[in-house]
Amino acid sequence: MIIAVDGPTASGKGTIAKALAAHFGLPHLDTGLLYRAVGRQVQLAGGNPDDAHLALAACDFPDSLLDDDILRSEEVGGYASRVSVHPAVRRALYERQRAFALQEGGAVLDGRDIGTVIAPEALVKLFVTASVTERARRRWLEMTGRGITVDLEVIEADIAARDERDTNRADAPLRAAPGAALLDTTTLGRDEAIAAAIAEVAAHIA
Repeated sequence: MIIAVDGPTASGKGTIAKALAAHFGLPHLDTGLLYRAVGRQVQLAGGNPDDAHLALAACDFPDSLLDDDILRSEEVGGYASRVSVHPAVRRALYERQRAFALQEGGAVLDGRDIGTVIAPEALVKLFVTASVTERARRRWLEMTGRGITVDLEVIEADIAARDERDTNRADAPLRAAPGAALLDTTTLGRDEAIAAAIAEVAAHIA
């Protein structure tokens, strides 16, 4: 059973995907982490993430980079969004994601093009979203909770810019896959959102 969980940044898709994987006993892959690793590799090299050649070269990042907590930072997230617009980068990471999705027994993958490109045959497709204002608030709370001083308006502008890039890129733009169930988490708490997602998957299985 393949479960595809797509959605914009800070919508709660990662939390939901992890919970689904735990509930249904499936392995989980945060595909956005792969793009963050590419972005971080470009950053470490002092390169420009808008340069397609540099971004492609950065796809050869060491696996150890995936364990670096800095990948979760806002700055690296911005780099990830910028390198992800390059078709060559998406092609380079496609097979890695595809193999994970097709492993025996199935898997849960979250990202921005799982249901549309990586695993269009997924049994269950969810598109998780929330308002820009709410997503910015969540990210601000997360960062300030880690002792990082950041302006809420800056985060909101960054999230809006990422949405613009992700939805308008030529290759694999962010959009709900055909047949995907829409889950708007704007007014939902963490447990409520997870419960709604589990119920949706359970309904498909039934």
